[in-house]
Order: sequence, then C-alpha cells, then structure tokens
Amino acid sequence: MLELSFDWSTFIKAFLAIFVIMDTLGNVPIFMVFTEKYTKKHRAKSANEAFYVATLILLLFLFFGMGILNLFNISLSDFKIGGGILIILIGLKICLGIHLKEERAKSYAIAIVPMATPLIVGPGTITTVIILVQQYGYFIPLLAALANLLFTWFALRNTELLFKIFGKQGSDAISRLMGLIILAIGVSFITSGWLG
Repeated sequence: MLELSFDWSTFIKAFLAIFVIMDTLGNVPIFMVFTEKYTKKHRAKSANEAFYVATLILLLFLFFGMGILNLFNISLSDFKIGGGILIILIGLKICLGIHLKEERAKSYAIAIVPMATPLIVGPGTITTVIILVQQYGYFIPLLAALANLLFTWFALRNTELLFKIFGKQGSDAISRLMGLIILAIGVSFITSGWLG
C-alpha cells in the first residue's frame, strides 16, 4: 500500500504566507462596497465569478508564473507597479465618489477587476506562490492556495451578514475607509515594485 507523506508544518507556513498576502478579511468589506446595490442572487453570482477567475489566475501563475512573466519580458516589480496604479485609481473613485460610465461593466467586471485581480490574486499573491513553489515544490503550495481560495469564496458569499450588521450609514463609512485602504495598498505595491 502506497503511503503519501504530508508535512503539516510546511502546509501551515504556506497557507499563512498566502493568507496574509491575499487578505481575505480585508477584501470582504471591499466586496461589500462594490456590490452594495446588488441583489442577493447577483452578489452570489459575482462572488462565484471572482472565485473562478481568481482560481484560474492563481493556478496559472503557480504552475507557469515565471515563464509567463519572462515571455512578456515583465519583471515582478513591473507587475507590482501596474497593479498598484490600477488599485490607486479604484481607491480614488471610491473615496471621491466618482461615478464613471459602468453600464457595460455592471454584470461581471467588478468580479474580475478589481476583485479576482488584483485584490484577491494580485502581484503579492502571485509573487508569494512563485516563491513557495521554488521552496517546496508544487503540491504543498497548490493545497495552500486552494484552501485560501475556498476560504475567500465562503467569506464573499456571506457578505450579506455585514450589510445586516452595519446598515446603510455604516456601509457608506466603510466605503470611504476602504477607499483609503485601497489607495494605501496601491501605493505600497508601487513602492515595492519601484524598490524592487
């Protein structure tokens, strides 16, 4: 009988490394803000779409990360700066209450950009999984990544609880606060990419 050895301590290290960078608990209020006017069914659909796209992106970079970046002659630093600029624009839009033309993007775009990427699977997460693969091989980082993605999906599917707890005014306050945090995340990505 074939026995597969599994190192729990390595798995926990990999899981926590991805968990901290992915910041699911920080992304849930952001998702709540983006889907504030959605029906429950539409919000669930957006959570599913964000999960599917984030999973596809993370698995793609987990297995082929460095090859993809090298193919387009993009460094991880370049990737961080690009993601940072996008996040800053989103943060400004939320903080200043800017309403851009979004008719074509209402259904699925928010689930893909910015939720699936760069917020759930952004430059930091991609960098982390690439490094973990180099350290531990593919199996442990794959399990750790999937566990984090499932946790994120579960959290996004249950944002309704946050609406009930905080109400309309609380949601507006969270929206402005999250806008500032998103701005800070964008600045940090750009700074990290520039220094890198």
